[in-house]
Amino acid sequence: MAIQRMDNVAIVVDDLEAAVAFFTELGMELEGEALIQGATPDRMLGLDGVRSAVAMMRTPDGHGRLELTKFHSPEAVAAGPLDPPPHTLGLHRVMFAVDDIDDTITRLRGHGAELLGEVAQYEDLYRLCDLRGPSGIILALAERIG
Repeated sequence: MAIQRMDNVAIVVDDLEAAVAFFTELGMELEGEALIQGATPDRMLGLDGVRSAVAMMRTPDGHGRLELTKFHSPEAVAAGPLDPPPHTLGLHRVMFAVDDIDDTITRLRGHGAELLGEVAQYEDLYRLCDLRGPSGIILALAERIG
């Protein structure tokens, strides 16, 4: 049996409102919000007393989704430095294809995004960059050229 699809990528954030605003500015759409608590998330996560707010964000094409989660209890814990370098083990980053990388960077800077390096060109195919967004999330952008 094969998997059917990748449903979403979940990211734990410390400020859900700021994360939703950031990804909305990127061009994602808020699909819905919910308060998650009770026996099911407790059993699924192996934690007691889970209470979290979740915002599901969807890409405009409807195929990609991010689940942004703010834990109210138990309180979220940091796995390491708040701004880990891009070569840290674990989830590295989430990449998005964009129409205009310069405009996207400008808009996301208004929500606190910072370039990790610089915009680089890969052959005659792409302009690429990595940004750090809310809660230390590393986001990559790719603009197809040529």
